[in-house]
Amino acid sequence: MKCFGFAGNAVLGLCLSSSLLAAPTPERKTELLYLLAQDCGACHGMRLKGGLGPPLLPDALHQWDAEQLAQTILHGRPGTPMPPWSPFMTEQEALWLAQQLKEGISQ
Repeated sequence: MKCFGFAGNAVLGLCLSSSLLAAPTPERKTELLYLLAQDCGACHGMRLKGGLGPPLLPDALHQWDAEQLAQTILHGRPGTPMPPWSPFMTEQEALWLAQQLKEGISQ
């Protein structure tokens, strides 16, 4: 393994972290909304009003901030049917999705 030294590793780390934290592209946003409708909707209801899982409407989510919701999206809720979605999206994508849920998604 080749080592780039501290400065090289720092620059490489900044490049990688900024690309991982970039806002989702318009195409990816469409994919995430589809995932929300199809996969999340299977448990949270097709209109996100609840089902096996709780509702995902702004009134039901007011007590949590977007960062907390993103962590739930990424890591799931142990002991419940809520799975971790981290294999399918980045932290920034989960945060974007959580923000959309907090604002309300027209369906």
